[in-house]
Amino acid sequence: MEIPDSLITKYNLPVPRYTSYPPANYFHSNFTADDYKEAIINSNGEWPENISLYIHIPFCTKLCYFCGCNSHLTRDQNKIQQYIDAVRKEILMVKMLLDPSRKVSQVHWGGGTPNSIPADMIRGIMELIKNNFSFIADPEIAIECHPALLDESYTDQLIAAGFNRFSLGIQDFRKDVLDNVNRDSPKIPVEDIVSQIKSYDGTGVNLDFIYGLPFQTKKTFSDTIEKAVQISPDRLVTFSYAHVPWIKKAQKILESKGLPEAKEKLGMFKAGYKILTENGYTPIGLDHYAKNEDELSVALKNRKLHRNFQGYCTRETTGQVYAFGATGISQLESVYAQNEKDPYDYTDLIDKGTFATGKGYRVNRKEKIIRQVITEIMCNEYVSLEETGDIFNLPVEEIKNILGFSEKAFEELADDGLLTIKNGVIFKVTETGRFFIRNIASEFDPQLKGGTGRFSRSL
Repeated sequence: MEIPDSLITKYNLPVPRYTSYPPANYFHSNFTADDYKEAIINSNGEWPENISLYIHIPFCTKLCYFCGCNSHLTRDQNKIQQYIDAVRKEILMVKMLLDPSRKVSQVHWGGGTPNSIPADMIRGIMELIKNNFSFIADPEIAIECHPALLDESYTDQLIAAGFNRFSLGIQDFRKDVLDNVNRDSPKIPVEDIVSQIKSYDGTGVNLDFIYGLPFQTKKTFSDTIEKAVQISPDRLVTFSYAHVPWIKKAQKILESKGLPEAKEKLGMFKAGYKILTENGYTPIGLDHYAKNEDELSVALKNRKLHRNFQGYCTRETTGQVYAFGATGISQLESVYAQNEKDPYDYTDLIDKGTFATGKGYRVNRKEKIIRQVITEIMCNEYVSLEETGDIFNLPVEEIKNILGFSEKAFEELADDGLLTIKNGVIFKVTETGRFFIRNIASEFDPQLKGGTGRFSRSL
C-alpha cells in the first residue's frame, strides 16, 4: 500500500497516544492519598467488576537512550528489597479496601525492567497476591522482560511463579542498532527463549520492537520482522519511537546519531505491516499484531477489544486497574491515580502507612463519554454514536455536542480515504486510516482543540 507524501505531511502532527482519556498530562497534584483511598472504595460499585493488578519495577541495570519509562539505575540489593517490601505492603493496603467477592482477571508486571531483580522477589509478590485474591478461571499473568537478563533458570522460575504471558523487549535484532541506543543484546538466542517458554502449556509470548531508531532503515527493519515471523510469537508489537526529549533528556543523544525522517519511519511501519499481515497476523489497534486465531484477533472481529495502560486485552480480562509501585497509574472507572515517581519517596510514604499518591484525576460523565468513543475507535476501528448514546442514555445530537463534533473535519478525513461514514453516526477506519488512527481519534477529542499538552508526532 502506498501512502501519499501529502498525507504524511498533513497528518504527522503531535497528538496523544490515548492510552487513557483524558491523557496523563491532565493529572494534577491536588489529588491526594485520601482521594485515592475514597476512589478505591467507590470502585467496588463500578464497572468493570474484575480487578487488574499492575506491578511497577522501576529498576534497570543500564539506561536505554530511547526509553520513555520511569526507570532508575541501581544494583543496590538493599534498596531494591526495601522497595519490594513497600510494594507488598501497598498491595495489602489496597486489598483491605476491595470487595472480597471481586476477582482478578489480569496481573501485569512492567518497568523499568521487572526481570532486573532476583526472581525470588517476584515469586514472593506473586504468592502474596495468590494468597489474598481470588481469580477468574483463566487470568492473564504477564511480565515484561529484557532478554539480556533472561536465561533458562530465570525463565523457569517465572513459569513456576505463575506467569503465562511473556513480553520480550527485543527492539531490534541488529547489534549496531542496540549498541547505539545503549541496549545490551540478548544473553541467549531469542528463538531459544521463545522455544523454552512455549514448551509450557498455555503460555504465550509477545515480541516487542521499536521502529524509528538511529541506524534503522526500511530494509533493516524488514529483515528484523522477517526473523520475528520465523520465531513465530503469538503476538508482536511494532512501537513507533516517541521522541520526547523535553521529558526524557537522554533521548537528546539520539538526535546526534541521526533519527529517521517521517517518510522513512512510515516505510518501516508499512513494511512490518505487510510482512505480518501476509504471514497470519491480524493488526490490532495502533501497533500490535496477533496471530489470526489469537483471542485478541477474535475480540477485534467481534468488536470486543479493550485497552488500558498495560496494552490491549479482551472484555473478559478487562478490569479496573490497581497499580503498585513508583509511578504506577491506577485506572479506575471514575479516577486515575498515579504514585510518586521517585522509588525512594514512594517507599518512604508506604512505610509510613499512607498511599504514595503523587497526582490524579477525576473523570466526569462527559469525559467518560468521550473516552468511550475514543477507546472504540482506537481498539475496534469502529464507533457508532447511536450505540454510544444507548450506553449513556443520551440522544445522538447530545453525544455530538459533548464531542464538539465537526462534520467538516470528518468529511475531510473521509475525503482523504482514512475512514468511512454511514448516516453521519457510524465511523469505520479504513486500511489507510490505520496508519493515522491517532489523528482520527483526536478529532473526537474536544479538549485537544484547546491546545493543552505536548505530545509525540503521530508518525
